[in-house]
Formats: sequence, C-alpha cells, structure tokens
Amino acid sequence: MLKTFPKGGIHPPENKLTSSKNIKRMPVPKVVYVPISQHIGIPSEIVVNVKDKVEIGQVIAKSGGFVSSNIHSPVAGTVTKLDKIIDTSGYKKQCIVIRTDVKNESNFEEIEYPLKKEIELQPKEILQRINDFGIVGLGGATFPSHVKLNVKEGVKLDCLVINGVECEPYLTADHRLMLEKGEEILVGIKILMHALHIDKAIIGIENNKKDAIEIFKNLTSTEKGIQVAALQVKYPQGGEKQLVRALLKREVPKNGLPLDVGVIVHNVGTIFAIYQAIQHNKPLIERVVTVTGKKVENASNFWVKIGTPISDLITEVGGLPEGTRKIVNGGPMMGKAIKNTDVPVTKGTSGILVISEDEASRGEPKNCIRCGECVSVCPMGLEPHLLMNLTEKGFYEKASNEDIMTCIECGSCSYVCPSHRPLLDYIRFGKNIVKKLETAKN
Repeated sequence: MLKTFPKGGIHPPENKLTSSKNIKRMPVPKVVYVPISQHIGIPSEIVVNVKDKVEIGQVIAKSGGFVSSNIHSPVAGTVTKLDKIIDTSGYKKQCIVIRTDVKNESNFEEIEYPLKKEIELQPKEILQRINDFGIVGLGGATFPSHVKLNVKEGVKLDCLVINGVECEPYLTADHRLMLEKGEEILVGIKILMHALHIDKAIIGIENNKKDAIEIFKNLTSTEKGIQVAALQVKYPQGGEKQLVRALLKREVPKNGLPLDVGVIVHNVGTIFAIYQAIQHNKPLIERVVTVTGKKVENASNFWVKIGTPISDLITEVGGLPEGTRKIVNGGPMMGKAIKNTDVPVTKGTSGILVISEDEASRGEPKNCIRCGECVSVCPMGLEPHLLMNLTEKGFYEKASNEDIMTCIECGSCSYVCPSHRPLLDYIRFGKNIVKKLETAKN
C-alpha cells in the first residue's frame, strides 16, 4: 500500500498538462527586474549603483542578516535603475533594473556542464557556499537554505527527506527536472548527506510520476542509504509536516520544524541548485518555471532567468488566450493572482497559471451550513469555518488561541466548501493581523 499522511487532504483534478514537455530555455530578456526580497526574512542590501556594469553571477545585493540571502545578477549588463516595482506579492518592493548587454548575448547560451560526481569541498565549505550563492527553498517557501542547514550542536539529525511530490495541480517543473537532471539531483543529495554527516535519505515522489520513480529507483539501486518512496496522490502532501508524517510516521510538533524530529526536508529544485553551486560554482540566477493553462496554446516548462518579466513567458507560450480572467503566480491551490504581466520571475516562481473566465468564477458565498467538510479535509486538524468567523468579527486573539498561525494555507477548506465561503482569504488576512499583533507585543 502506498504511503500518505493520515489527516485530511483532497485530490483535486491534476491537470498536469505539461508533464511531457521538455524544459526549454527562455530567450534572455532585454531588461531584468531583480527584487531584493526574494526570500523569507530580511531583504538583501543593494551593493551596486546606477550605471554600474555587472557580470553574470555577480553579487548585486548582499544578505541583510542571518535569515536573508545574497542576490546575484542573472545577466551581464548595466544597472539602469534602483526602483520600486510591484512584485509577485502585489506590493511595491525595491528592485534592481539591469539592461542586458547585447554585445555579450552569446555568453548567455546555456553551458552544458558535465556531470561531476566527486565531492571536493568539506562540510563547512559546502554550507558556506550555499550561503554565498543565494540558495533558497525552490518549493515555494523560499526559506534561505543555509539557515535550514544550520543544525545546532546537540540536535540529533538522522534523515534527509527529498521533496519530489509536486502535488499542486498544473505544475510540472519539479517533475521535468527529476526526469532531465536525475543524476545531478542524486549528486546533490550526496553533497547534503556529506555536509550534514548523515547516512540516510528518502526521496518522496507521488505515484502519478511513475517515470520519475523508475528513474530514481534505477539511480539509487546501488546507493547505500538512499531510498525512493512512492506516495499516494493526495494534496497537500508536499507540505513538510505532511511529507515527514507520510514517509517516516514522525509527527512534527504543532509550532515546530522537521528538525525537531531529526529530519531536514529539501525540494528537488533546491537540491539541483545546490549541486550547481557546489560542483560548478553557479549561483541561483535561474530556475524552472511551468507556464500553463487549459487554453494556453503552447504550455511548457522553461529555464528562466530571475528577473524576467512574466509578459515574456506569456509571449513565449503564444500570448494570453481570449477570455483570460486571472494570471496566477504558482498553482491554483496556493498561488496568488498577479496584478499585471510586468511582474518579474523570482526565486519562488514555480509556475505561471493562466485561468479563463469560466474556471475562475467563484460561486456566490452563502451561510455556513455546519457540514464539517472544511474540518475533515484540513491537514493541520484546524476548524477553518471557526477561524474565518473569528477573523471576520475581528476576534484576532481568539483566532490566535485557535491556532490560526499553524494553517499552511493549502486551500483545501475553500475547495470543498459547498457554501463557497472564502475561508482561505479570511484566514490569510487573520494570520497577517495576528502576526503583526505578536510582533508588536514582542
């Protein structure tokens, strides 16, 4: 029987329209817009000025603190502006605008790096390079990887979990990366095992990716301590707590981290970025992005430079279809609609989803009928109907006491609600207020 997490979860239509589409390379944009806040934590500090010439991979913004990350230029060119632009969050954020140097355009052709298996760096050097090269979690959370890997003395760590689940509908960036860069990902896993001094790793992949499961079972057949686990298809299995429970039957504490039960979890995209940083001295300046939608003409997966305007990606797939209602950064469950297509790709952009009028329409919200559906599907064991009501009425302290901050914002509650109540919208709003109130208290 396939493994899965026991509490809640749903199975929305998968719509993996691009799972058979090889990753293509996006043309280099004429201008890139590089936000300095592309990670959880403190924004980076700009270290370039207008009119400065920059090279590919040059640090243009340095980490602003421990929970922060360096940002590197994705192109060779000239800094034309230090400006505020609307990013994927919908808010104006500080950004470095770079005009691509056309003379050097030939330099942007993808280098086919040979597979390098031998690990030459020592553990401390590996962790330092991950820090220096701006690696963050590419599964969506964008948590700085060096922070996650900073295991304090005395903490018992015995397992590295590799997240190849990609349970969000429509998105296939991780799936294609596993199919096309499996050997490199395996070396990346070994790099982290070496850096963390552990001898056990599990690669979790949902059973709708049988080709990726087969590839990694073949790759790991002679590897000691690395195993592949096929998982039942269930959303939101890509959540760290759900994945650890599914693979290891360990319960991460309510306000805790996988580290509290001896586990570190990394997404396959992050593992590949770590491989490139350690084995080929390449900072995080590009990522795989799925551009998709039921009416998109040429939906596909792309290698995209950080800072590329989303309008370039839309053009590459044939433009916006007639009747488009929303463009979502991410997938349909956890993604957020963007205001316009001038928004740039960031380290956290896993997909761009184009949704038509008929798909995007919401039912008219009605009164809660106390059916309990939202409670039964919540993977965190919360009562979403109650959290919405408390937020709606302004009872934020009560919402905090009811564990609103443990919500992982998966959207399962809104998906199943027969009364079409905007449960997740209110819970997100409530979380933001509670967070501000707690910050003010402290």
